[in-house]
Amino acid sequence: MIDLTIQISAFLNYCCNRKALNEKTIRAYSVDLKQFSQFTSSTYSKNEICNYISHLHSTFKPKTVRRKIATLKAFTHYLMIEEIIETNPFDKIETSFREPLLLPKTIPLLTINAMLSAAYSSLSEALTVYQHKAVIRDIAVLELLFATGARVSEICSLKPSDVNESDHTIKFYGKGSKERIIQIENRSVRKAVKNYSLHFARDIKSSGFFFVNRLHNRLSEQSVRSMINKYAESASSDIHITPHMFRHSFATLLLEEDVDIRYIQKLLGHSSITTTQIYTHVAMSKQKEILSAKHPRNKIKL
Repeated sequence: MIDLTIQISAFLNYCCNRKALNEKTIRAYSVDLKQFSQFTSSTYSKNEICNYISHLHSTFKPKTVRRKIATLKAFTHYLMIEEIIETNPFDKIETSFREPLLLPKTIPLLTINAMLSAAYSSLSEALTVYQHKAVIRDIAVLELLFATGARVSEICSLKPSDVNESDHTIKFYGKGSKERIIQIENRSVRKAVKNYSLHFARDIKSSGFFFVNRLHNRLSEQSVRSMINKYAESASSDIHITPHMFRHSFATLLLEEDVDIRYIQKLLGHSSITTTQIYTHVAMSKQKEILSAKHPRNKIKL
């Protein structure tokens, strides 16, 4: 019998100090393990884990279930290497299952165009100096979301040293602190980033982050979501748009332009090509639509 509360606390400390995992991962581990400890007794056995996995399947979506099982496996690995348990209960538990194929939601290019146009138009409509600066920041964020395919957390976590305006590159740190560098080749995007950095130079220096809010602190992911909602409404979009949909659109539109999927994998920072291949299903869907509506055989009447 082990004290789960003590061991979970020790595991989280291990992840933070020895594994140097990012705050988001540790927070997810904490939530998942707290739920497990509330569900089970102090015994860490095959039977307890199987019951919990059944509970997960009846309560959460497949993607969430997979993550929570992965958390338990990481915790189990820690218990094994620390010799707190002698045998790995997962050795005799079948955890694999088929997830339903959920195609990533993308934003129509015309909608992205309309949102960017709305943002640029807002510059002339700003009534105060701060409003004008805020729109300049909004434009830079929107342009980078689409130009780089970065996650919103990666955009908001950018440090001044990550943005190299002399060679037009941006360094992102993805999941597992995996580093990737994206070139900015579009002139309008370059201009938007430069314009932002000039107007916010003092705030950037004092906050330590590239994108800052009105309180001169790091721009939050929620602020970006609110920003997107504002410009989606201005663009009269009838779909709910999230920051991650810019990432999906970035990948899908590149694939539709015949960019090799391995390049897209590198641009997105995916460790496995399997993760990137989800976008091929979207491209095939688009191909079906084109062949159905645009094929010249439709014009032949016999």
